[in-house]
Amino acid sequence: MSFRGTNASSGMGIAEQSKATYLELQRKKVHRYVIFKIDEKKKEVVVEKTGGPAESYEDFTSSLPENDCRYAVYDFDFVTSENCQKSKIFFIAWSPAVSRIRAKMLYATSKERFRRELEGIHYEIQATDPTEMDLDVIRERAN
Repeated sequence: MSFRGTNASSGMGIAEQSKATYLELQRKKVHRYVIFKIDEKKKEVVVEKTGGPAESYEDFTSSLPENDCRYAVYDFDFVTSENCQKSKIFFIAWSPAVSRIRAKMLYATSKERFRRELEGIHYEIQATDPTEMDLDVIRERAN
């Protein structure tokens, strides 16, 4: 089964490894987060980095480039007010204000199709600076 179909607006496909790595995060809890980037030569979204289950939210945010766009998925564990352990998966479209216009456009036009391939996402965040995806924002959305 191939997920390398193309998006009419951007022509970006999705690497098999990207889908498989996301499923490892979602179902097996092998990763705390996955950072994806667009490989313009291959015309597909590929895995750039994964973080182990013990890594923190700070580890995740420091792995995002300061001046380039990325897609990321973060598995947020928390305890509800009823003292229940829960987990919510966040899709983050990281597009810093200082990144190249071409990169911003490429990521913006490819986002919807890529996001649809990742079933089971609970929340989506579009962030142009770190404050828009601060841990408090994540906590607030999850509760």
